[in-house]
Amino acid sequence: MGEKAIEAPLVALVLGPRGAYVAGPGLDESWPADVVTARFVAAAREHRPRWVVWSAALGLSPIITAGITVPRTWDLAEVHRIVHGGWRGSPGYVWAAVRDLPEPDVPSPQRPRLAGFEGDLFDAAHNEDGQPFTAAGQLRPDALTSWATSPERLRRLALLALECQAHQAASLQRLETVDVARARRTAWSESAAAVLCLELERDGLPVDRLAAEDLISAAAGPRPVDEAAADRTRRARDRAVLAHAPGHERTDLRNPAQVRGLLAVVGVDVPNTRARVLEPYRQSHPLVDALLTWRKDERIATTYGYRWLDEHVGADDRLRGEWTACDGAAGRMTAQHGLHNLPAQLRPAVCARAGHVFVRTDLGQVEPRVLAVVSGDPALAEATRSDDLYAPVARRLGSDRPTAKVAVLAAMYGQRSGAAGAALAQLERAYPVAMGLLDRAYADGVAGRSLRTYGGRLIRLDAGASGMESARGRYARNAIIQGSAAELFKAWAATVRVAVAQLGGQIVLCLHDELLVHVPESRATEAAALIEGALQSAARVWAGADRVRFVADTSIVRRWSDAKD
Repeated sequence: MGEKAIEAPLVALVLGPRGAYVAGPGLDESWPADVVTARFVAAAREHRPRWVVWSAALGLSPIITAGITVPRTWDLAEVHRIVHGGWRGSPGYVWAAVRDLPEPDVPSPQRPRLAGFEGDLFDAAHNEDGQPFTAAGQLRPDALTSWATSPERLRRLALLALECQAHQAASLQRLETVDVARARRTAWSESAAAVLCLELERDGLPVDRLAAEDLISAAAGPRPVDEAAADRTRRARDRAVLAHAPGHERTDLRNPAQVRGLLAVVGVDVPNTRARVLEPYRQSHPLVDALLTWRKDERIATTYGYRWLDEHVGADDRLRGEWTACDGAAGRMTAQHGLHNLPAQLRPAVCARAGHVFVRTDLGQVEPRVLAVVSGDPALAEATRSDDLYAPVARRLGSDRPTAKVAVLAAMYGQRSGAAGAALAQLERAYPVAMGLLDRAYADGVAGRSLRTYGGRLIRLDAGASGMESARGRYARNAIIQGSAAELFKAWAATVRVAVAQLGGQIVLCLHDELLVHVPESRATEAAALIEGALQSAARVWAGADRVRFVADTSIVRRWSDAKD
């Protein structure tokens, strides 16, 4: 993200049914399908461009699947999400925003395939219309699919992509509350995150299949030979809970209302049956402990059982799912098939390959440290110099550490009842700048005014929803920090991606504030140092200074479960 990145020429790349087209300084040519990857590598080496694509999935998927490294991109879909908010970023939405047209109601194009770019996406329909637009000026829904059947049409789409990039770059320059250089860096890192998503899909998360089978069996019982066997196992799992409430064996444990009634029978009166509500009652009656254990096992059996293992862990023992660089709310990366919500019971099955290890790194207290950057509060920035931010905050508040932690988290999540309320009053006096920013975000949320994160992402808020003002306020208060933290995380991940590649390493999991990097065992210590160094570098660039210190807990492990939480 230095001067070379700023000076990189912008070259548009568009894939079509019979090949690709590139357009930009020194490049204006058609690439036949069978030489696209070779031409891409040669052009990248000679011109060192920033590739402009309608989206990484549409423009780079076959290239990344082939194992080619894509260093610099401008992803029109991701930058559209920054400028305009939300998660929709199909070419039609990008073009509509550029032309100030109504948002289209069309499905997103499917991804291209690798071999010859054939498949459903490129089953070209006969089409005599030479324009990529509808009568209303919208980009045709099939513009990048069945319409894109000739080099001339692909060139038109490439030039449109460059036009959209110029418009987006100008929009970033006009953001009133965000520094231009910072907004541009956000565009780069969000684009890099979209490329990383494709690499994560390609490479997958290493899984010890035998260990996974054993863990699933321990929770869900042996692999059933038929539905009757599966039903017997379910009933046996239920009986282990219902045995603690004689006479109520017909209770449906999958029905929250019936479960609440069952709990009342044994003297546990709760407003709902959520795990966090039941946890304090675990020791009050054996039924509660059995029920909480049953829920974990039931989740394995129904969601992460043998079918999940068979369908989503490939023949190479890698768990794969589709990744997205932005969830449309706080801008976090998300993934399917358990990659983002794998139960702790199954973490021992995530195991590095022979001769390799994981370097697991988890950002520490990242949201309050991000608050220090976003708010510019000098007192809170000083507190971040400590490994444990809550210790100096506690001293400043004249309280114990648990109270200080409650106060800081309550400030960002909008909790004002109980002990949190009293702690917040102290926090407002001690850190008025940080608290002022959160209060303004809350007021904007209540009023339905949209916000922007530190990096420039628009957070849309609906002023028309009645009766939701306080909820909008709490959401805005947190989103302004969580969204900024997501931008820092992706800037860090993009930096790590490049740093560990030279060691033969690869990121195999991005989980909120945590990275799991698969590296050769002989390079593990070196990789750990690079990852932590990448955090300091990325944070300094993201924040524009080093007044706020970011910390991470890093460990070298064989299995994911070996890392301390």
